[in-house]
Amino acid sequence: METAYHDLIEEYHSEDIMSVNHSKLIHRLSVALDRYDNQYDILPELELELSTGKCKPDVSIFNNLDVDWLNDVIFYSQPPIIAVEILSPRQALTELTDKAYKQYFPAGVQSVWLVIPVLQNVYILLPDGSKQIFADGVLEDPVTGFELDLNYVFK
Repeated sequence: METAYHDLIEEYHSEDIMSVNHSKLIHRLSVALDRYDNQYDILPELELELSTGKCKPDVSIFNNLDVDWLNDVIFYSQPPIIAVEILSPRQALTELTDKAYKQYFPAGVQSVWLVIPVLQNVYILLPDGSKQIFADGVLEDPVTGFELDLNYVFK
């Protein structure tokens, strides 16, 4: 017999369930990237409606956007420069790689970061199929030149 908790969990997609580590990583990534705030907007959990469909990266990075406090946007239609996805505890890695190659890159995203909490590493995927793996030290994004201290992110 399934518990009420299990029934509740089954109602959500695996990427919709937020864990403590997942939430902590979104926060730390946002804080670590804040030093680029003058040139880029670092937007966690922004709903996107791209040419390839709806999605919600854990963190989206855009060139600075115009601010219109009177007219907010629920589903933003322009692709971010970078989409950051954090692997959830019950999520298959192929869900994230499929999202990168079938949804993000065809819509114009230039770099996708896949954060694997349990291994404490980050994969940077690029539209040409190349990838870089960072396990410690400083991640450097080849598109923007962003530097990210992984020792801080995974402390």
